[in-house]
Amino acid sequence: MKKIFSEKKLVEKQWKNELNDVIRGASGGFLFGIPLLYTMEVWWIGSSAHMFRLLVALLLTFAIVFMLNRTAGFRQTSDIYAIDAAMDSVEAMAIGLVCTASMLILIQEITSQTPLNEALGKLIYESTPFTLGVALANQFLSGQEENEAQKSDSLASDQNTFNATFSDIGGTLIGAIIIAFNIAPTDEIPMITAAVNGLWLVAIMAASLLVSYMIVFAAGFTNQQKRHQQEGIFQNPYSETLISYLVSLLAACMMLVFFDKLRWQDPWHLWLSYSIILGLPATIGGAAGRLAI
Repeated sequence: MKKIFSEKKLVEKQWKNELNDVIRGASGGFLFGIPLLYTMEVWWIGSSAHMFRLLVALLLTFAIVFMLNRTAGFRQTSDIYAIDAAMDSVEAMAIGLVCTASMLILIQEITSQTPLNEALGKLIYESTPFTLGVALANQFLSGQEENEAQKSDSLASDQNTFNATFSDIGGTLIGAIIIAFNIAPTDEIPMITAAVNGLWLVAIMAASLLVSYMIVFAAGFTNQQKRHQQEGIFQNPYSETLISYLVSLLAACMMLVFFDKLRWQDPWHLWLSYSIILGLPATIGGAAGRLAI
């Protein structure tokens, strides 16, 4: 009976570790891949690419991810054997493709009316930075959980409530502005807005909140343990995610006004739509900003 119970616990632990690895990989993919997702030139190149070029792109991506998995990867431990690295490379590409497909569907660049070859082209070209982000996640973003846990008590006692909250808002604002500054002046935002409305905007808001939470509180990146134990006005993981999203929306709106994409005479629903569309990458930038503080 004890043996069965221990085996069950071992299986549960393995599944939990696998889920954590997938979340970490997906979060790294969003951090690295979201800016290119808002680039219409990549949509056009992908939609007109021949199957041979798409196959070459997949093979090159696999080769690069395979080399990365031999040294870093998205798991807590690097792959010693080539067969393990190959299997993880396939999984990393699958994660990248799923994340990319989800985002392209959200922004309506892939719909039920999109021809299969065009959808495949967009998906493969856009998935390359997502997949590289998956493979690089552990090397660049993984934190030392044990060390952070040991330091968390002293850090929390040294940091008062106001400073903790102010640091989060500042980090979110800086990260969101950096990403939004590069996307706001382009024509992608009006193009996406023309195709997205109603429930799709709600879905984009939900995706923004989910990805932000994953990156900061679920992926095991730098300072995650410390962030769970911070004391601030909005330091609960759920309330912090919501407040950071609102700050990112404000940053997106500011950048749209700065680049004259929104004017005071424009209707309120245009302001709302533009801000939500740009708010997705801005929120991911804001999450990266919080990781950096």
